[in-house]
Amino acid sequence: MTELDYYQILEIERSADQEEIKKAYRKMALKYHPDRNPDDKEAEEKFKLVNEAYQVLSDENKRSVYDRYGKSGLEGQGFHGFEGQSYEDVMDDLSAIFESVFGGGFTGRRGAARGAGNKYNLDLSAQMQLSFKEAVFGAKKELKYRYKKPCEPCKGTGAKNGKVSVCEYCNGQGQVYMRQGFMTFAQTCPQCHGTGESAKEKCKSCNGLGYEEVETTITVDIPEGVDDGNRLRIPNAGNIAADGRRGDLYVTFYVEEDEHFIRHGDDIYLEVPVFFTQAVLGDTIEIPTLRGKKELRLPQGAKDKQQFVFRHEGVKNVHSGQIGNLIAQTTILYPKSLNEKQKELLKELQESFGIESKPHESIFESAFDKIKGWFKK
Repeated sequence: MTELDYYQILEIERSADQEEIKKAYRKMALKYHPDRNPDDKEAEEKFKLVNEAYQVLSDENKRSVYDRYGKSGLEGQGFHGFEGQSYEDVMDDLSAIFESVFGGGFTGRRGAARGAGNKYNLDLSAQMQLSFKEAVFGAKKELKYRYKKPCEPCKGTGAKNGKVSVCEYCNGQGQVYMRQGFMTFAQTCPQCHGTGESAKEKCKSCNGLGYEEVETTITVDIPEGVDDGNRLRIPNAGNIAADGRRGDLYVTFYVEEDEHFIRHGDDIYLEVPVFFTQAVLGDTIEIPTLRGKKELRLPQGAKDKQQFVFRHEGVKNVHSGQIGNLIAQTTILYPKSLNEKQKELLKELQESFGIESKPHESIFESAFDKIKGWFKK
């Protein structure tokens, strides 16, 4: 099974959308889950592969790289699946993925998901609007956002002077359990948020929340070639835990459209308006590119929607560094109105071509003769 690709592992088509991927993962994860297949090493390995496949295909950025370059492309970015991890780390990772789909953790001999006990997620997400130019060429841009850190007076407990007692709701476990058939699900205790402790009296500084929010500004180094919907990870810029650990900040980019250029992946499309006489006679037109100007040589008899490719004049791929193409596409324009002199000139031009100017006559002549016979009695 290790030879199969991620789509084959989840038994889906390469065109599957996120809902289909999640549905397939749910089916395969239940099929090979260790609680359903105790002491079955083969099922355990398949379960790992199913989770690894979902970890990649459910992330649009990772999926895009995988579709282009395969697993080796992901390894170039530091993603190695579950290879080289300890058994406990692997099962923690699987628990986090499993929880994101099923809405809870899985327990038994596996233990709780990593990070249990925090009152809030350590990772943060933010959005940043980019101009077309900033996305194509990269930029340094300031981002203002808020992150959480433990309340100092209560040391992150939410209790006055940090005095806490055992949570009565979960009996200090930090989790509540429920069973469905052969599966046992664990969810973070809603009362103590996984700490196993509760406050006798709320901290007045944070009103029992256990944290405060801090506003900060950082400079984001936007790489060249990012696209709409791409996400950038900034290490150690997220929320801060009571034990000092800090999560990451994930910035999602939204790119404004350009008036002239249309981006598709790493390629850029440019619509080139061409007057009908230029199309007939041929012409050399100066067109804009991302990096300056180029000459577009129109041949005689250029067609509407005809495309001309300028290699390596597109966008630099944010992962591979390869540069896409510029595709110039013609749009033939005709005069909206004609004066009398122009009409005469065009008629004179048409007559100068003789029979060539009326191709329909030679084409339809045989058709007229044929349909005459259809009405003979």
